[in-house]
Order: sequence, then structure tokens, then C-alpha cells
Amino acid sequence: MKVNLKPVKKILYWILFVLVIVIAAFIYFKYAFDYSKGYRAGLLQKFSEKGVVFKTYEGEMILSSVQSNANVAIASEKFLFSVADESVAKQMEQIQGKNVVVHYREKKGTLPWRGDSPYIVDSVKVADVSGGTYHP
Repeated sequence: MKVNLKPVKKILYWILFVLVIVIAAFIYFKYAFDYSKGYRAGLLQKFSEKGVVFKTYEGEMILSSVQSNANVAIASEKFLFSVADESVAKQMEQIQGKNVVVHYREKKGTLPWRGDSPYIVDSVKVADVSGGTYHP
């Protein structure tokens, strides 16, 4: 008696196809999809190139939530970010220590060649702090 394996192979191919689609969707939503994007304003405190195998640009901004009359931050938090674009990294190196406005994209996962942070900065401008407000 000969066993017909054709239906079993067909089912296995469909399972493999669905598995590949699920894995591809997971990778897309984890590493390529923009979970959020927006602007952050603050003092560019630190910017450096790090890494042993993959050199990435990492930065740190101080976001002031409460300022005094002398434009000094009283309460603040840190915003850690990565920069993938080398031209943006060169801009960051030149304006370190200044008040800046950055545009970022947040990913749900990090990749070693993209940086340590899920926040990827793709543009930067020196902030106009006249009147104590930031303007992108």
C-alpha cells in the first residue's frame, strides 16, 4: 500500500509560508516601523561615537521641564538618542553645548549598527530661545 504524501507536503508548505510571513511582520514592526516621531528641545550635553564592531553616534540632551526666570533649568530629565546619518552627526559635533531642537523617530527595537537607543534623531537645529520658548 502506497501512502500519498502530497496533502501533507501541501500543509507543511502553507505552515512554512505563514511562519515566514509572521517572522517578516515581526521584524518589520520591531525594527523598521516608526512607533512614534516628534520633536524634543533641550541642551545638547553629550555627543560621541561609540562601538567596537559597529561605530554608532550616541547623544544625550537635558530636557528642562521647569525653568527659572534666568533661563536655568530647575527640573530636568535626560533624553538619550542615536544618530544614523553622518551629516546630522557632524552638525551635532559642532553645536554641542547649545540649546537645540531635534526631530526623532522611535523604534520598538534597536539594531547594533543603528545605535543603542530606540530614539533615532534625523535632524537638528539650534533652538531660538528668545522669550524662553523653543521654536523648531
